[in-house]
Amino acid sequence: MTNTRRTFHKLVLVTAATFALGAVSSPASSATAEDLNKDAAQALQTLYKTNPVAENISKKAKAILVFPKIIKAGLVFGGAYGEGVLMKGSQYVDYYNSVTGSWGFQAGAESYSYVVFLVSDKAVQYLEKSKGWEFGVGPTVVAVNEGMAKNLSTTTLKNDAYAFIFDQQGLMASLSIEGTKISRIKR
Repeated sequence: MTNTRRTFHKLVLVTAATFALGAVSSPASSATAEDLNKDAAQALQTLYKTNPVAENISKKAKAILVFPKIIKAGLVFGGAYGEGVLMKGSQYVDYYNSVTGSWGFQAGAESYSYVVFLVSDKAVQYLEKSKGWEFGVGPTVVAVNEGMAKNLSTTTLKNDAYAFIFDQQGLMASLSIEGTKISRIKR
């Protein structure tokens, strides 16, 4: 076996051990519907305070997906998970999880929030009828950064959905929602 293969296998073992220890040290617990509703409302308020454009887009959105806390960790192989709420107007209508897997040059852990404003009927229908929505497949989702937000208004909305990532905490080399799959869950 070459040194490269040995190193790769060691990294895989270390990564697996890290995730296993993390799972044992903090048992997974699903949030209740009430918890998700409350956390989603707080996350939206945080986003609106830091980004007024997002609040303007919310007024045009047909529905809003709110993921108040996504946990991401990785060491070569990585993953992210969180649960969220689909809102129509002020009503909480359904619950979803967000799952991302990745591999490559990465190390660290972080948490963040993200909100997806579904501004077209096509995006809402796709989410409700599909068994899961993988970003990059189906309706167009645009990740809004600070530069884009300055030039975005309710009259320039041309895509199906707009995602805002915010409230980042921790240390991770990269952050993206590309490759994320959203699936309906029961609460």
